Amino acid sequence: MKKVVFTFMLLSFSIITACSDKEEKPNVPNKPQEEQQSQENQQESSKPNKENTVASITQAGALKNVKDQLKTDLPITLPKGLPITEGTFLTATTKAEANEVEIVFFESTEYLPINDIKLKQPDRATVIARLLVKQYESADEASKQISFENYHQNGGQEVDLSSNIKGYQDAGAGSLWTGWNEGRWAIATQTRTDNPEAGVKLAKQAVQFLESHMLPIPKQHGSAHLDVNESGNLIVWQDDKLVYTLDSIKDPLKALEMATAFYH
Repeated sequence: MKKVVFTFMLLSFSIITACSDKEEKPNVPNKPQEEQQSQENQQESSKPNKENTVASITQAGALKNVKDQLKTDLPITLPKGLPITEGTFLTATTKAEANEVEIVFFESTEYLPINDIKLKQPDRATVIARLLVKQYESADEASKQISFENYHQNGGQEVDLSSNIKGYQDAGAGSLWTGWNEGRWAIATQTRTDNPEAGVKLAKQAVQFLESHMLPIPKQHGSAHLDVNESGNLIVWQDDKLVYTLDSIKDPLKALEMATAFYH
């Protein structure tokens, strides 16, 4: 009888101990769960902050952040995208005043926030263009900022630029200009008088490029200065009271390509 009672008590103690262990185990995470949580935390911390960085491999994300950083009431239009070197990311610095906005676009091999202090270091990012947008008191005042010319009326030595477009050459102060009009745009290439073929070649390349690309439609006019020597490329166009100026671009054809990115 004593053996039966002892056996029953031992069995009851074992059952109670097993139940206690089972209830306590859920409070102690196992090792695989800890490792999984750690990996998830690392992945989350490595994600770029979309609030203040380019945060995207797409230029659309970078340009959205640029617009958010501007904090301006000016109704400006940003490009749809800019030609950058493969493997780089688009970023920028911004500056906004009451009637003027300046955006300096950079390309970088690393993600850099808009207006990051590292953009002041030449070895961290490369300037690809500067955009200045200024609002004038009237459309008439804005139109005075555009160096628009009707090259056909001005005359000069006629040059065939293909696509039924005639260019007109004019020389002065050691420079040779080849100018032509496309729609509301006045476009001219500049070269040295001792290298006249280069100006015509660049003009033909520009005409060919514009056969498949559209410049922004100005209200009322726009002008493009393309420099063979890559020292003074300048593209300016009017949008009512606003004047857009695109500069700091070395390659003249790249400057033209960047301007077409503003066509919407």
